[in-house]
Order: sequence, then structure tokens, then C-alpha cells
Amino acid sequence: MEPPIIYYPRLEYIETVKSKELDTGNKVSRKSVICGSQNIILGGKTIIQTDCVIRGDLRRTGGGHAVVVAIGRYCLLAKGSIIRPPYKTYKGIFSYYPMKIGDHVSIGEGSIVEAATIGSFVHIGKNCVIGRFAIIKDCCRIEDNTVIPPNTVVPSFSIYDGSPGVFVDELPECVQDIYETRTKDYYSKFQPKD
Repeated sequence: MEPPIIYYPRLEYIETVKSKELDTGNKVSRKSVICGSQNIILGGKTIIQTDCVIRGDLRRTGGGHAVVVAIGRYCLLAKGSIIRPPYKTYKGIFSYYPMKIGDHVSIGEGSIVEAATIGSFVHIGKNCVIGRFAIIKDCCRIEDNTVIPPNTVVPSFSIYDGSPGVFVDELPECVQDIYETRTKDYYSKFQPKD
């Protein structure tokens, strides 16, 4: 079944053109909150919807430019999702650590992500909490309302569900193709309306 065309108000979104920091075709809602944009890398063709929050300002102290949040190509951050880098106190020093999100990742409405790494071809459902320093490998699905505890490693081709999130099933090897097609379709059908 073909997904329908999703129209958004043209004036509500900014579409990026190629620059040093950003690749082409990112669609970012003016109603999202992007803090520390100089520390955020968007890989291209990523959609950041209304009320999303990305905290690129939460970074280690010290001089210089640092990538805090790196988001790959064809990612979707749905309405109200929050992306913030993980943090910990080590030897008495509080520090934030970078977060990397791969390609073809969708993060559902209202989800909060503080992972260290999210691989490519990952679907995170609505209202999920991904704990600090969690690692979600490639080709995974996190069901709606799942809480992944801090420091959890979710293996490739896994489905996790529950609170706390536990392994419930395995995904087929073709899931990479399915998620790639799904994210590209969503991007192509996310169209401006005057």
C-alpha cells in the first residue's frame, strides 16, 4: 500500500541547501528547537518536525568546535521528539558525550533519545525513552512506549518492547531494504503546500 502524500505548510519549514555543515534537502520545522546548531551535523534529506528538540549546546566544556549530535541521511524526527547527548560524571567531572544517529532512522512522536549510538535502518516508535549511553545496532525496531534502560546494547535485527525494553522477536535480513524504502518514500511524499 502506497503511503499518502503528507503536506506541510511551506512557510513552516526551512529546506537546506548544500553548505559546509549541512547537506542538501533537510526539512526543518521553524517550530522545532535546535540548540547549538554549530555542533549538529545533518547528513541530508532529514526531516525534523514541529516541536522537536535537538540539544547540540550540551557538550563538553573547553574550546573549539565539537560535533555533539550527528544525524545521517533520510532520517525522520517526528513531532515532539527530543534528542540530547548522553552525560555522566567521571572522576568528579560532569561531561556530555557525542551522539551518532545513522542513516534511514525514524524516531517516533514524543520519544526521548539520549543514546550514544543509533545504527542505520532503525525504527523507534512513539513515546519511547532511549536511556543514556544505550547502543542500538543496525536494523532494529523499538516498539511504541518502550523504555530502553541506560547502557543497554540492542543487537542487530532485534525487536525490543516493554518497560524495561526486552528482546521480543527477530527481524528478517531484508529489513534494511524495507526501512530504506520506507524512509525514502516518506521523504519524497513530505511535500510543501502553499
